[in-house]
Amino acid sequence: MDERRRLDYLGAMGVDVWVPRHAKANAVERPEETAFGAPAPGQAAPSTVSPPVRAAAPEVVLNPVAPQPVESGPVELDLPDGASSPDPARMDWDALETAVSGCRACGLCETRANTVFGVGNRNADLLIIGEAPGADEDRAGEPFVGRAGRLLNRMLAAIGLAREEVYIANVLKCRPPGNRDPRPEEAKQCEAYLMRQIELLGPRAILCVGRVAAQHILQTDAPLGSLRGRWLAFRAGAIPLRVTYHPAYLLRSPAQKVKAWEDLVEVARRLREGCGEAIDQGNDKDQSD
Repeated sequence: MDERRRLDYLGAMGVDVWVPRHAKANAVERPEETAFGAPAPGQAAPSTVSPPVRAAAPEVVLNPVAPQPVESGPVELDLPDGASSPDPARMDWDALETAVSGCRACGLCETRANTVFGVGNRNADLLIIGEAPGADEDRAGEPFVGRAGRLLNRMLAAIGLAREEVYIANVLKCRPPGNRDPRPEEAKQCEAYLMRQIELLGPRAILCVGRVAAQHILQTDAPLGSLRGRWLAFRAGAIPLRVTYHPAYLLRSPAQKVKAWEDLVEVARRLREGCGEAIDQGNDKDQSD
């Protein structure tokens, strides 16, 4: 990529061009609404990345101490006595979405406005998983809308992906009151739905955004800071998985956008790996969301 194209690309996604250290004192910080702000003092400038293209599935780089894989198999739903339990593992996309829309397996059905099944390309290479719908998502019936959703869209655009090219889902299909963290029993009731979505989609990579989603999918209580920055294994290595910060957290803590950009660059590299393009070679504890 020539220098002019590189500068145009960086400017389009809101990344400041690297300047000498002495010139940073007079730099003006970009608003939090940009996808990625200027690098913090002492940090390297974000690198550019070419848009990913579909290729053969890559070899997974496993975490030396990988979290326990999620157990496979359908999850029994709590239904009234005498009712038969539908088996999500046997459903196609449409049947699964219908089952989610009518699900009353936990108390969240009493407070939701809409179920939030998922959105995007059902043949996508990349699956993005968040924790649960918020107020905006509950009203719209779609994951990642509002300010956090707009930031996620810009983050994807920065690595050459449109929202419509990926698939986006949540651990929970209904909003917890007050946007509290999902309770274990609630996540358990939704688990079969999410596992079936993953099976139907067959993504080449998974990006978990936020601590809660990562801990549930990987079945671990490790803090986010110890999970991000490397490739982990979903289901004993069948799908490579990356963990990054939730867009809502990045809006509150824009200094972490540099780390989120690093995670996205690696996701883009993983998606295009094996197509002949050159790949660049290359714990702190963090309770952030």
